[in-house]
Formats: sequence, C-alpha cells, structure tokens
Amino acid sequence: MADSSTQSIIIGAAPERVTAVICDFAAYPEWTDAVRRAEVVEEYEDGYASQVRFTIDAGVMADEYVLAYEYAEDVSRIEWHLVAPSKMQKSQRGSYDLVGNPDGSTTVTYTLEVDLSVGMLGMFRRKAEKMIMDTALKQLKRRVEATGAAQ
Repeated sequence: MADSSTQSIIIGAAPERVTAVICDFAAYPEWTDAVRRAEVVEEYEDGYASQVRFTIDAGVMADEYVLAYEYAEDVSRIEWHLVAPSKMQKSQRGSYDLVGNPDGSTTVTYTLEVDLSVGMLGMFRRKAEKMIMDTALKQLKRRVEATGAAQ
C-alpha cells in the first residue's frame, strides 16, 4: 500500500500562470530533469489534457506510463492517476492545489502517492518521494517565474 506525501511552495506568479505551465505537458521535457517525453493522448472538449503519456529517465528509474487528469472547474486543483500499471509503478495518484495569495503569488501544494512494482524499503521510498517532490516543485517555480519575467 502506498503512503501519501505532501509538500508546498510559494511561486511568484498568479494561479493562472502556474496552471498554464502545469497544463503545458508537451513543454515538460524543456524544464523537468526526468521527463524525456510528454505526449497528450486525449483531450477534453475544453482543450485540457485528459490523458498524457510520459517517458521518464531519472537515472535509477526509467519508465513509460499514462496518467489520466481531472480538473476543478476553476482549475485550482489538478488531479491525476495512473491509467494502468507500468514497468515501475503499480499505482500513482497525485494532485496540485493552487491558492492565490494577496501579494499576487500562488501557494502550490503537491500531493503524491506512488506504489512501486519494485521492492523498496519504506525509508528509502519516502526519501525518494521527498526528493522527487522537492525537485518537481523547485523546477515548476523556476519555470513559472522565468516565463513571467520573459513576458
């Protein structure tokens, strides 16, 4: 059974800009270290991705999998789950919760639950999850704030 991990970060941009970066899946290889390819497989009528195929290579872990996405009406919450088990994962569930702050920044809370197909001691799994989440949030912050400065 997978445990859930949660981390938050404050990004110096409005929630709409953060959402735009999160939802631009094709650009993930440009700013995330582990993602080699991200391809939107299916879209909802409103143009948001409903399923995305990812190819990742994080050194010790390489995998290809499809995630199904759901969005809150105001896109303040983006949730996903693994469509089918992959080489490395039995299941994956996650979410981004975005809250606008009075100063124009956004607090992003990332929750992730992964059940790996390969055995890993709980202590090492939690450390790996923390590293993955920490890296993902820092890279998201860097990308959003860099694209904001370019505008």
